[in-house]
Amino acid sequence: METEVPKPPRIVVLISGSGSNLQALIDQIECGEINAQIVGVLSNVPEAYGLERARKAGLNALAIDHRAFSSREQFDAAMIRKIDPLEPELVVLAGFMRILTPDFVRRYEGRMLNIHPSLLPKYPGLQTHQRALEAGDCEHGATVHFVTAELDSGPYIIQGKVPVLPQDDVKTLTARVHQQEHVIYPIAVKWFVEGRLKMQDGQALLDEQALPSSGLQLESAHALH
Repeated sequence: METEVPKPPRIVVLISGSGSNLQALIDQIECGEINAQIVGVLSNVPEAYGLERARKAGLNALAIDHRAFSSREQFDAAMIRKIDPLEPELVVLAGFMRILTPDFVRRYEGRMLNIHPSLLPKYPGLQTHQRALEAGDCEHGATVHFVTAELDSGPYIIQGKVPVLPQDDVKTLTARVHQQEHVIYPIAVKWFVEGRLKMQDGQALLDEQALPSSGLQLESAHALH
């Protein structure tokens, strides 16, 4: 009797824009680096280019325009109705520019990741690159974290840092941070689908060991990759 091959873990990706982090995940799955399948890509912006990326990759792509709903609760309920039948083990927020309701977060807590373009806890919210430049920071970067009810504050998993150069403007700094995002997000997703990463008692654990409060830095993460 042939043994049944386990099916790869199922991922749903939520986007609002160009979907460059989605593309990084697609590429890593296609090359065999991540053993998972993206079973759905949902966007709150019907014209988001990330939906086109998903369709080109043969993925199930769907838009749910948040402007068609009178409240966040109604929109999030509509998202849940689309996500739950896909039975994801992991929900990945990849540039999803909506504040989620507590009910939505509770439903997927412990299996929902986000990437934020700053070295959290610095600069939660928007305009992170501009804020880093205005503050005269010498380094900037991105953070992957578990999603909890408080905005951009769930347990940190991994951070990728970049130097802030004297000649930088928002455009050049954004591009450099994006490069780091496309490295660290697939690493965190890979850890999760392999069963190595989890959230427990408000902490991120990797291989049953609590991660530092700042998350792993990219250099140390590569040693564990």
